Amino acid sequence: MLFFNVQLAFCKKQAGYFYLSPTPFYPHAFFSSFPYFCPIQNQGNLMTNIQFKSPSKSQQKFYKTLQKRVNAHFQNHQKGKHANAQMWFKCSLFFVGTIILYGLFISNWFTFWQLLPIVLLLGWFKALTGINIGHDAIHGAFSSSPKSNEILGRIFDLLGVNPYTWRITHNIVHHTYTNIPEHDYDIEVSPKLLRMSPNGILLSHMRFQQYYAFILYGLSAVFRAFRQEYVKFFSKKLGSYECPTPERKEYFHLFFWRFLFYTLFLGVPLIRLSLPWWQVLGLFMAMMFVEGLFLGMVFQLAHIVEKVDFPTPNESGELQHTWATHQLKTTANFAVQNPVVNFLCGGLNSQIEHHLFPHICHIHYPAIAPIVKKTAREFGLPYHEYPTFWSALKSHFRQLKEFGEGKSKTKDRLAMN
Repeated sequence: MLFFNVQLAFCKKQAGYFYLSPTPFYPHAFFSSFPYFCPIQNQGNLMTNIQFKSPSKSQQKFYKTLQKRVNAHFQNHQKGKHANAQMWFKCSLFFVGTIILYGLFISNWFTFWQLLPIVLLLGWFKALTGINIGHDAIHGAFSSSPKSNEILGRIFDLLGVNPYTWRITHNIVHHTYTNIPEHDYDIEVSPKLLRMSPNGILLSHMRFQQYYAFILYGLSAVFRAFRQEYVKFFSKKLGSYECPTPERKEYFHLFFWRFLFYTLFLGVPLIRLSLPWWQVLGLFMAMMFVEGLFLGMVFQLAHIVEKVDFPTPNESGELQHTWATHQLKTTANFAVQNPVVNFLCGGLNSQIEHHLFPHICHIHYPAIAPIVKKTAREFGLPYHEYPTFWSALKSHFRQLKEFGEGKSKTKDRLAMN
């Protein structure tokens, strides 16, 4: 029986890249801190070593075959795997739009009610800029130059997100332990408020979570900007994952960019605008709410839906499938035939392709998706997809309702209020 392990390099030039390793390497799980808005709440025995161990030779062959076919696609079409002219055009559009909207925000030309739609658009454009530029850059997918990716990744600071902590929580943990309860950060948003897996703690108020979850998605951007990023940065361990000691420059980046974020989006408006401070604060909150809501929905629609699995390792920490098969089982696409959704979502509606090839720029996902789908079907593996954004959103709503009511097939672990 062969081991299939995914080793993730976490260093200056290779952060976020996947490569197959013949020797076992077990990155670890995540975070335990706040009773409510903490990324990982330890609930029982948390696995420290997870092995993707499949007895199926077909599964072991799948990813190697898929890689060959995808590489052949780029070679046959003489295309690079990074950003092309189309990518630069749309990203420039989002970035320039963000600057223009910010300029209007601080211009002092408008009343509160006239500014409200401007800041709502600003929050949306900030999110679009982040997921289309920053997300690809931090994965090393935007440019072939590590330095360029590092610079472009700083756009995440506009969202109140620290690129260094994102590489750990997203590139390493989420992309390795996708949808594994108590290990995947993205399904452990706030364990005592949202139950986003069949193994999560079940509290009585969660029967309403399909309604209030979207409010929490919006508020998450504010919480992340003012507290969560600091906690993650200074944590020596995120769950059982031992964080590397940050370099000195990372401390500078954390405080410098955080100060710049507060200055640009709170300090300058408070000084420039002829509005009461509480109205300026309200505009800031509205901007951040739209940003958080958009990001929350786009990310969750790929993993917290009815078609996907939430695998649980056995007592030995083993999952009886390969890492690539795991990504197919735990991830879903949505609205991939919709050019508007493709244009806006930064490839996050093509999460299957993104999870299998995070180092390829998302602008190429529509081209390689048929290859991935055909190969998955050829090897008898799942390929989950929803035809529209609304069908995925409704499935997400139903899944939240099911988890909140404790109707999932996996045994619930009940907790007292």
